[in-house]
Amino acid sequence: MLLAVLLIAIVYAVPNLYPEDPSIQISHDSGELPAGMQVQVENVLNNNALSYKAIEETTLKQLLIRFDDTETQLAAADELKSNLSSQFVVALNLAPAVPDFLRMLSADPMSLGLDLRGGVHFLMQVDMQAAITKALDRYQGDFRSTMRQQKIRYTSVNRVDETLLIKFKDQDNLQQGLQELKDNYRDVLDFDTGNAQQSLTIVASLKELARAELQSFAVQQNITTLRKRVNELGVAEPVIQRQGIERIVVQLPGVQDTARAKELLGATATLEFRLVDEQADAFAAQESGQIPFGNKLYYERSGVPVLLKRRVMLSGDYITDAASGIDQETAGAAVFITLDGKGARLFSEATGENIKRLMAVVFIENKTEYYKDEQGVLTSRTRKVEEVINIARIQDQLGKRFQITGLDSTREARDLALLLRAGALAAPMNIIEERTVGPSLGQQNIDQGKLSVMLGMLLVMVFMVLYYRVFGVVANVALIVNLVMIIAILSMIPGATLTLPGIAGIVLTVGMAVDANVLIFERIREEIRNGNSPQASIHSGYAKALSTIADANVTTLIASVVLFTFGTGPIKGFAVTLSIGIVCSMLTAIMGTRALINIIYGNKKAPQLAI
Repeated sequence: MLLAVLLIAIVYAVPNLYPEDPSIQISHDSGELPAGMQVQVENVLNNNALSYKAIEETTLKQLLIRFDDTETQLAAADELKSNLSSQFVVALNLAPAVPDFLRMLSADPMSLGLDLRGGVHFLMQVDMQAAITKALDRYQGDFRSTMRQQKIRYTSVNRVDETLLIKFKDQDNLQQGLQELKDNYRDVLDFDTGNAQQSLTIVASLKELARAELQSFAVQQNITTLRKRVNELGVAEPVIQRQGIERIVVQLPGVQDTARAKELLGATATLEFRLVDEQADAFAAQESGQIPFGNKLYYERSGVPVLLKRRVMLSGDYITDAASGIDQETAGAAVFITLDGKGARLFSEATGENIKRLMAVVFIENKTEYYKDEQGVLTSRTRKVEEVINIARIQDQLGKRFQITGLDSTREARDLALLLRAGALAAPMNIIEERTVGPSLGQQNIDQGKLSVMLGMLLVMVFMVLYYRVFGVVANVALIVNLVMIIAILSMIPGATLTLPGIAGIVLTVGMAVDANVLIFERIREEIRNGNSPQASIHSGYAKALSTIADANVTTLIASVVLFTFGTGPIKGFAVTLSIGIVCSMLTAIMGTRALINIIYGNKKAPQLAI
């Protein structure tokens, strides 16, 4: 059994001998790389004297370029971004170098934390005022729907700062409206009717408790959305957690491209459904710059202007699921949308009231562009893009599920579906602190961590050999096996991440692993001094020291569990490696060394022990 455990441990520890290659991943907006793309990339790299290990095309129709070091990788990324068109996405990556036969066994290297692998750290602040404004805008639309359903005549519903002003035709409608609003919104809104007799206006404002709950929800919703986006886009072992009342900490290990990380976290890709103003002339409005009241000028992807109603029929907030696919009629890319219950009801009412009218789908996203400034430094800028991707006439009342078309490629459909599925941010966020842990610094931490583990092991092993001789050699073999098992278990556990504190836990485990053997060997020496035979001394040493070893390790394990339960990221990393080390040391120090001792001295008449 011990041999089987050792074999499995070796198989899953070996992948850590193959470090990831710094790489660049190139993809095209269409989802397909154009012919001759590899040759073009090779020319750019060769012309700038940038050496690379290999260029390969992945199964995802992407070009992967491997490099020997991160400096060359970063320089190559700048050149490729400036030489390739905006239709290409150039992203920094770390490509696995594990042999295929190990990957077939699901043997992967350990996940490294931000301090070892490098990556980006953001401290983001949620715009609470924007969250309140967004909620009031939502209530504004709800008020209008309620008035129409109950046939209550009102003049207008407007938002002024942090209040909603609802004006009515007469006093009777005001009283009916007030009663209806109180019945539906008394838990979240206060209604001021102080001057309602003269102005026929009700002033609605958020309750303090509702305001606090709204702000807390905005933070939690943003955390959920960020986690979904990061997970779906494949960033390994991210840290996304709340800090204080209105701040969120985001750590993305392995992400070297800060601009790309910002684009990922701040992406606001969503959809809006608006009615087309078929009576106004969009070209005339474009030329004169005079937009009819209640309208907004947009452009189709072909550049054709179109006037849309400012009132949004449906926003992406109500989308619960989105999947990319192919439209059966046009054979073009499509996204299949699923709405929640409230969104389905609102969209059904809006489309039912406007059958035979034109409806436009507006695609909204933030795009990052790269360019070289006057000094030749690669710079990025982000701009908000709003474009009409589809205009269709409403033929029937739409409900919970429907599809949109007009997308340029299947890739765009997949990306849009991904962001819609992850959800929209409940409130905008601003990055107030940004730190980048470079891969070179991460590698330095890894090298220093390795040095500390090796130096600690060497000193312990020298002491054990000098003091306990053959028994010391046995203990050293068990120590090496213990380290292999720790690495293998960390590689096998999903979600386990090695950090600098984790390396400290391994170093501590090195000393604790031989502590059990010291207790056993000293007990054997004591039995020999008492005149017992070598075989009896070995048996008695292991038997009598077991309870002491168990007590010492169990108490340490309890402390590790407490650290893991109540600690944060770095402390948890220390607790995990320490706990694994304790369990492995119990196995190797007791069962492993006993098996080796039995091989050396078992069933033999040894006149004395080399201890």
